[in-house]
Amino acid sequence: MSVLSGVRRVLLVHAHPDDETLATGALIAELVERGVEVRVVTATRGERGELTPAVSGVEPGSDQLVALREGELASALRTLQVAGHAFLGSPPARAAGQTQERTYRDSGMRWITETVAGPAEDADDESLTAAKLSDAAADLEAYVDAIGPDVLISYDENGGYGHPDHVRTQEITREVAKTRGLPMLEVIPPDREVGGDLDRIEWSDLSAHLPSVREALQAHASQLTVDGDEVVHVGGQREPIVMRIGLRPVEL
Repeated sequence: MSVLSGVRRVLLVHAHPDDETLATGALIAELVERGVEVRVVTATRGERGELTPAVSGVEPGSDQLVALREGELASALRTLQVAGHAFLGSPPARAAGQTQERTYRDSGMRWITETVAGPAEDADDESLTAAKLSDAAADLEAYVDAIGPDVLISYDENGGYGHPDHVRTQEITREVAKTRGLPMLEVIPPDREVGGDLDRIEWSDLSAHLPSVREALQAHASQLTVDGDEVVHVGGQREPIVMRIGLRPVEL
């Protein structure tokens, strides 16, 4: 991965618990193996996530679900040997001068058209998509200033598959990369046809890290099931565990 040659510290910015492993688990494992310090910021607690049959007595949006997903995320990050983590709005990912923590809530998702997603109709004022870009960016800037990453990594402008929280997270990350003069890389979903600059995407086969990524995914048992080399989502959708990672520099 020449786009990451020489980096010492990387910050990945994701929208919900489990995104870090689903989209970039293999990348994290590869960087850690190379001796790179990996940090992760998660924007929301994934309060709106549907639950697998393995979970009972927990309601979406409840404090119990928040605690469950926080614990699952912590377990996955330990497995991937991530050096540090913060939730957006919680110190040290909280803007200077703000005395209270801020919780950016999961916006949920609905399909506006067959190809365009938007926040759920009942997304409230505390949701990530309702927050001012400048407020969320100030919180992320605080974490960037605290740890001094060499590069920021997040989704492409479509948020991977159009989830509004993913799109917003990309916008926040891009804004901070611009204001702090840092390079940014976007993660391109495998086998996705994308727009221009196809030659600027660097693809890497990181299949050697499948065992550790599989173990990290199993930590997110409220959201998915691991079946061999596949992930089974709550709605029954199957997809291969992502081992082919595409990275592309973002023009700021």
